[in-house]
This record gives sequence, structure tokens and C-alpha cells, in this order.
Amino acid sequence: MADFRTALPEGMMAAKTSKTKTGPSKTRKAKPRPSDKDELLGLYRDMLLIRRFEERAGQLYGMGEIAGFCHLYIGQEAVVTGCKAVMEEGDQMITGYRAHGHSLACGMSPEEVMAELTGRAAGCSKGKGGSMHMFSTENRFYGGHGIVGAQVPIGAGLAFANKYHENGAVSLAFFGDGASNQGQVYEAFNMAKLWDLPVVFIIENNQYAMGTSVERASAETELHKRGISFEIEGHLVDGMNVLEVRDMAKMALDHARSGKGPIILEMKTYRYRGHSMSDPAKYRTRDEVTKTREESDPIEAVKARLLKEKWADEDQLKQIDKEIKDTVKAAADFAVETPEPEPSELWTDVLIEVEA
Repeated sequence: MADFRTALPEGMMAAKTSKTKTGPSKTRKAKPRPSDKDELLGLYRDMLLIRRFEERAGQLYGMGEIAGFCHLYIGQEAVVTGCKAVMEEGDQMITGYRAHGHSLACGMSPEEVMAELTGRAAGCSKGKGGSMHMFSTENRFYGGHGIVGAQVPIGAGLAFANKYHENGAVSLAFFGDGASNQGQVYEAFNMAKLWDLPVVFIIENNQYAMGTSVERASAETELHKRGISFEIEGHLVDGMNVLEVRDMAKMALDHARSGKGPIILEMKTYRYRGHSMSDPAKYRTRDEVTKTREESDPIEAVKARLLKEKWADEDQLKQIDKEIKDTVKAAADFAVETPEPEPSELWTDVLIEVEA
């Protein structure tokens, strides 16, 4: 059998040779760039679409139209919106099971995402995956993964393919603070740095994982430092500030695309709902959630900026909200009314091992 390493492009041998050790950093900041009216309005629309979609999904779950698990992204909208804003053609995204917002940010339609939630044939995974298994190769969105942390090595694999094909693309692998303690994450870190793969590891630190605070679950609570032993640079980012997310994501993408290898961004964010719809979130106080919403909400911050700059008035923003609500309502109606998969669909896209 041919040596695996002989098939790799130059610079991807399985052993390091003359790599300069730089170590992680949390001091280097991307140079902030100004925002114009159109960009900020676009970011506002994108975040508001995710918020209203998730609110309607929560309603459908309560009505029994969505079964199984359902993990909402309410409060974390700035993370994926800011990252997507600076991704280039060909870049890929992969995440865990809190995937509705990522699906929408990547350009998937509200109808196909909502129909997947309700288990209908028109869903992006033909109704067979549900909330935890969104997927669209057309939009370069590779899931939606139900196993905690499993998407991280797959994200590194996407980056490996990008480097192998020399296509200039970067993969963004999103995972949470809970998944940051998974062993496979560190195996992926090691391989990504060993071969300087073009991947951005994005830790969406919503501070409570499945229900245990970072302080109680992690010996090292500054998660951007998790790449220290692999010489991977890391940065802390205000994940409730879409403009800071945008700027730091642009810096990270440029870093990875230029051949410098992987980089870690810890997005300090907050989810307003429980881990899933079945989680009463009794591990934190209602006052804490209310305080965060009042002081740090990513959508309200952009709204305030639009009003301050006089780039929009209250009536215009209300009209945008109405349009988005109408879009989401139409998607919800479609998702409830469209047919379920045919029984024969159970046998498609299934790998069956047959004895010789």
C-alpha cells in the first residue's frame, strides 16, 4: 500500500519540520472597520430572521407539531451572523445540534428548515433528521450533528480537503463550551495544527453547556486558551456584539486562508432559553436572564445603532419586523401542511451491510 503521506501536497507531511512556535494570543485584535447603513441593516435583518424563526419553532414545539429534541439559538444570533458576513465563496460551516440559526445564515430557506423540524418530506433532510440534523451541500453547510463535539474533527476534515485540493477555502467548525471538554476536539486540534489546516474553531460559549456552568465544569474557563499545547492562537470575542464578531471572524479567516493554520475564537455569548425545549433552566435565575437581555441583547444593540445614526426610524424597523414575521409564519404554515415522507423513504440514504 502506498504511503499516505506521499499523496499530500507539499507542506502537509505528517511530521513537523521547521514550524515556528508562536503560541496562543488573546491580545491581538482585528482592526475595527466602519459599518455603513446597508451592512448594518443587513445584519439586523439576518439576526432578526433567526430570532423570529426560533420563537415560532418554540411555539410549534409547544403545540406538538415538532417532536423529539429542539435546541433554540435565541440570544446567540450575533455569532453566526457576524461570521457568515465575512465568509467567502467556497467556505464551509459545520456545527452541533443547535443548528437552525446556522442553517438560515448559510442561505437555506425558512421553509426547508421549518419543514425539517416538523418531519416533512420538503425538509432539508427529507424530514428524517429533524431539529438536530440540518444539512445542505448546496449551501456548504455540513450539519447539524447530534453527537457532542463530533462536528469538530469533521470540520478539520473539511479543511484537510480544502488544503489537499488547494482551493483556498476555509472551514468554520462551531461547538459549545460543553463540547470543548471532549477528547475528540483535542485530537482535531492536534491534527489541524500538525498540518496547518485552514480551519477556524469557534467556541460558542453560552456559559451553561447542557445545564452546568463553565465554572463548575472546566478547570480552564478561558476557553480560547484551549489550543495552547498545540500552538494554536486563540482569542476572546464579545459574541453579543455582531460587529466585533464580524471583525474578529475576518481576522481569523484571513489567518487560516493565508496558510498560518488553525485559529480559535471563543465567542462569549448567552442563550435565553434552556438547553433544549425540555429544559426548565433552573440552574440560573430569571433575573440573570432578564439582565442579560436588557443590557446585552445583540439585536437591540444594532437597532439602537441604526436609530442613533438615523439610518432607520422606528417605523422602518417595525416594517422589517413585520416582513420577517410574515416570512416565518408562511414557513410555519408550509411546514405543518406539507406532506410527510412516503414510507419507502425509510430505505433511502441508508447504508446496509450485506453479508457475501
